[in-house]
Amino acid sequence: MRLKPRGNATVADTVLTLAATNLLSPIILFFALGLGAALVRSDLSVPEAAAKALSIYLLFAIGFKGGVSVASHGVDSTLLLSLVAGTVLSFAIPFAAFGLLRVMTQLGTIDAAAVAGHYGSISIVTFVAATSVLQSQGIASEGYMVAVAAAMEAPAILSALWIAARYSSPKEQADQAQDTKGLYREILLNGSIVLLLGSFAIGLISGPKGLADIESFIVSPFKGVLCLFLLDMGLVAGRGLRASAHQLRPGLILFGILMPVLGSLAGLAAALLIGLSPGGTVLLMTLSASASYIAVPAAMRVALPDANPAIYLTMSLGITFPFNLTVGIPLYLTMAQAFGG
Repeated sequence: MRLKPRGNATVADTVLTLAATNLLSPIILFFALGLGAALVRSDLSVPEAAAKALSIYLLFAIGFKGGVSVASHGVDSTLLLSLVAGTVLSFAIPFAAFGLLRVMTQLGTIDAAAVAGHYGSISIVTFVAATSVLQSQGIASEGYMVAVAAAMEAPAILSALWIAARYSSPKEQADQAQDTKGLYREILLNGSIVLLLGSFAIGLISGPKGLADIESFIVSPFKGVLCLFLLDMGLVAGRGLRASAHQLRPGLILFGILMPVLGSLAGLAAALLIGLSPGGTVLLMTLSASASYIAVPAAMRVALPDANPAIYLTMSLGITFPFNLTVGIPLYLTMAQAFGG
């Protein structure tokens, strides 16, 4: 299926059709199961060790397959430009998010800077979900986009710190300076980044033969593991929403839906300039639209300890993450097909 922009009705109908199909997919339904179970206070839970194991598996599989794809495809200018574009987007998006937050909400400088940093970084699970949707639609994408995802983890953190330092009071700046000692170690040695890049490198070195050796482990079980992981994500999101609902003002909720769309438009513009395939365009849009709930929260705890985790975690995991899973990804796919030629 390849759309041309023939009119708003066509695009809207396609988005609704894809969203309806996506809502009935197992990965979304398992997320909904977890979310609903948490909201009604069920005792359903995924043991922490099991959730960690599922996360490790997904990062390993995604990174390895991405490395194998690059080994088959080769390094070219499009790959390098994609890495540059991803880095620039990650650094720039927090500034737009911060400005929007100051207009739409009453958040203080520190909280607004922390939230903005989350929206410049990425959600690897949203990226995985978008990859799954592309596969179900039979749309190919550039395997090296996993390297772009890794490149987009850290720049947004630096942007958030600059914003906090630039716009906060002298006392707040002094408090932050005392807490940034371990920040760069947190960024560079974050477990998800190390595993993702390490698996990517191993896949790049071992190539298609290496994939053939472990294909039965990282290809066939992948979607089943993703379903279980999203069940856990639903539980986490539901608990966060239940505990922090009183802090979610209408402006924050609207921001959590509007900002991903604005980020996706920036990703679309970059992808069209680079010349990515429709599948690669969807993935760059998804990365630009997602919000971190792993790497950035860890960094914010160190660098901006006065920021409220209940706000930034609930925003990224309780609002933007479900929006991207249900409506966002179908919207980005439709936009990429409509404007990708």
